[in-house]
Amino acid sequence: FYVGLFIAPFLLIAAATGILYALTPQIEQLVYDKELHVSAPASTETVPLAQQIEAAQSQVTDGTVAEIRPPKDAESTTRVTFDSPSAREDRQLTAFVDPYTGEVTGVLNTFEEWLPLRTWCDDLHRNLHLGDAGRWYSEVAASWLWVLALSGLIIWITRKVRTRSARAYLLPQHKGPQRQRSISLHATIGVWAAIGLFFLSATGLTWSQFAGGNFSALRQSLDWSTPYLSSEATTTTQVAEEEVPATTQSVFDVARAEGLGDPVAITPSTDGGAWVVSQVQRSWPLKQDSMAFDPASGAVVESVQFADWPVAGKLAEAGISFHMGILFGWPNQLLLIAIAGAIITLIVIGYRMWWRRRPKPPRTGLPTALGRRVDTAAAYGILIAIAAVVGLALPLLGATLVAFVALDLARRLLGTRHSTD
Repeated sequence: FYVGLFIAPFLLIAAATGILYALTPQIEQLVYDKELHVSAPASTETVPLAQQIEAAQSQVTDGTVAEIRPPKDAESTTRVTFDSPSAREDRQLTAFVDPYTGEVTGVLNTFEEWLPLRTWCDDLHRNLHLGDAGRWYSEVAASWLWVLALSGLIIWITRKVRTRSARAYLLPQHKGPQRQRSISLHATIGVWAAIGLFFLSATGLTWSQFAGGNFSALRQSLDWSTPYLSSEATTTTQVAEEEVPATTQSVFDVARAEGLGDPVAITPSTDGGAWVVSQVQRSWPLKQDSMAFDPASGAVVESVQFADWPVAGKLAEAGISFHMGILFGWPNQLLLIAIAGAIITLIVIGYRMWWRRRPKPPRTGLPTALGRRVDTAAAYGILIAIAAVVGLALPLLGATLVAFVALDLARRLLGTRHSTD
C-alpha cells in the first residue's frame, strides 16, 4: 500500500516523460530538418571529407574537433563535433555540413550524439532537470517497478488459481460489482504489461546513480563489461589541430578498406594517441565494431569486433537501445508508448479504487498495522532483513523500504498510545 501510494507518482512522471522521449526521433526530424537533411543534390558527387571538416572549423573557430560522423545515408549531413568554450555547460558544439556542397547548414549544442530536443527530453525523464539530485526520483521508480509488477502478479495468480482458466488471468471481468470489475481490469493490464515492466525496470536501473554503479561493478567482476577502444593506445605521431581534416580523410579511407561500414564515428587524437573509428548503429542489426589506427601509417593498432563481445555486453547494448526506442524503429517506439500507457492506466485505476474505498474520518486511508494480522516482531524483522539485503544492490529501494517500515511502526505506536489514553 505504501509503495502504491507514495511511489506511484514517481512512476507516473517517469511514464509520461518516457512517452515524450519515445516520440523525439520523429519530432527531431521536423525541428532540425535543415541541420539533419541535405537539399536535393545537383549531383551524386560529394566533396572530400577533409573539406567538409574545414568548413565546420570555419564556423566553430574556438573549438577542437572531438568527433566526426560522415553521413549515414544519401539524405543526411555530416556531423563535426567540437569541444568549445562557446558550448553550454556539459555540452559540445556540432556543425552540420552538406556533403554535396560543403556548406554548413547549422551549429547546435549537443550532448554526445543527441540534439538539443532529445537531450532536453532525456534530462526531463532522467532527472527532471534537477541534476544528480533529480536522478533519485527515476531510480526510486525503477527500483520499485519490478517489485510492484511481481507482487501484483503473485496476488492475481493466487487469487485466480482455483479457476484454472486462462481467461480469468488474461481478460477483464465484465460482470459483477464495479469494484470487482476494476480489480479485474487493473490486474489484466498488469499481466499483459508485466514483461515490459520488468524490462524497463532492469534497463532503467543500469543507468541509475547508485544501483547502476553496483551493476557495473558486478559486470566487471564477472568479466561481462562492454569492450570499447579509446585513444589511449599510444602511437608515435602527434597531429596538429590544423592537420585534423586531412588526417581524418586518410584514416576514414583506411577504415573503409578494413571493412568498417556506415554509420561510423571518428574520434581524432592530437596528443600522440591512436585514432578510433567505431560503428555506431544501435538499431537492429547492431553494428558496433571498432578499430584504433596509427594516423601516420594507417596501421591498425587494435580492434574490437562486436561478435567477440561477451553475451552480457551484447544483451546490455540491445536492452539499452530498446529502452531508448531505437532498436526496432517505430515498432519499438509504439511498444514503449504502450507499456508506459499501461503504467499510467494502472496507477489511475489503483488510485481510483483506493479513493472510492478510503476510510472515512476519523480513520485514515492508511493500511491496517501489520501486527493485527501477524506477529509484529517477526513481520518487522523480516522486512528489515529484506531491506538490508536489497539495500546492498538497490540502495534507494532499501532506504525507502526502511522509511515505510518506520512510518508503519510510528503509526502503530501512535495508535497504541491513543488507545491507552
